[in-house]
Amino acid sequence: MIGTASLPHILMRYFTTPSVREARTSVGWSIFFIFLLYFTAPAYAAFAKLEVYSNVIGQPINALPAWVQNWSQVGGLLTIKDANGDGILQLTEFIINQDIIVLSMPEIAGLPYVISGLVAAGGLAAALSTADGLLLAIANALSHDIYYKMIDKTASTVRRLVVARVLLVVVAIIAAAVAGTRPSGIIQMVAWAFSLAAGGLFVPLVLGIWWKRTTAAGAVAGMIFGFGITLFYLVGTRYFDMPLWFGIRNISSALFGLPVAFVVTWLVSLMTQAPSKDMQEFVDSIRVPKGELHWVAGQAHD
Repeated sequence: MIGTASLPHILMRYFTTPSVREARTSVGWSIFFIFLLYFTAPAYAAFAKLEVYSNVIGQPINALPAWVQNWSQVGGLLTIKDANGDGILQLTEFIINQDIIVLSMPEIAGLPYVISGLVAAGGLAAALSTADGLLLAIANALSHDIYYKMIDKTASTVRRLVVARVLLVVVAIIAAAVAGTRPSGIIQMVAWAFSLAAGGLFVPLVLGIWWKRTTAAGAVAGMIFGFGITLFYLVGTRYFDMPLWFGIRNISSALFGLPVAFVVTWLVSLMTQAPSKDMQEFVDSIRVPKGELHWVAGQAHD
């Protein structure tokens, strides 16, 4: 959940709240529902496996449940091969695409097939929502932080908007090209994204709020090293046969990036000039509901 809460498209949703108190409430509810998702997913898979082992494997092939017959007709997602010709389904003769477990589970549980359609529609809606949020976050970050802040500081709002839209199309094409190569399963790629987000974004967010001594240089350095170590371990173990460290798989590569990010952010912040008093007071203010408004009012009064 660390990686999930640090993803840019989720962070953007928090910015739409009108106050600090409501932002905290929004974060709390989002983390609660994320917890429910990840807590119930293993149970979902376990029940599906129980059904397969109890009512499918070891049963006569001509007496299999109706859902097996239905899904075996859908594009080769489920295949039954009676290799030894004994008419009994063995585990090695049952080939199922793991991605259809989510869709077929309602029918396995005896619910109408319409429920499977609703699950599919919900999954598609969630995928589109996540994709457009990430595309907007990437395009706007490149347009504002790279183009406007580093390349053309005099660019008008209209020009920045045009650059953001162009970059949106470019990023979408690149993402589609990468996804088309199918570097791994969708679940593993999502786990990679969470690890990269945790390694690169989580530490600056936490220390930036809860440690007033955090500096911009420290946050940037922590992001670079945390993300770099996470990416190094992920790519090395996935594509270059690098041995696993302590037996940890690359979907959990943030376990190495996070501590590095904390240490680097702490050290670099201590080695650089501390933030101004006004900035430290601002950090204090955002820890208290509606505190930012009081801080701004105080600044205006001064």
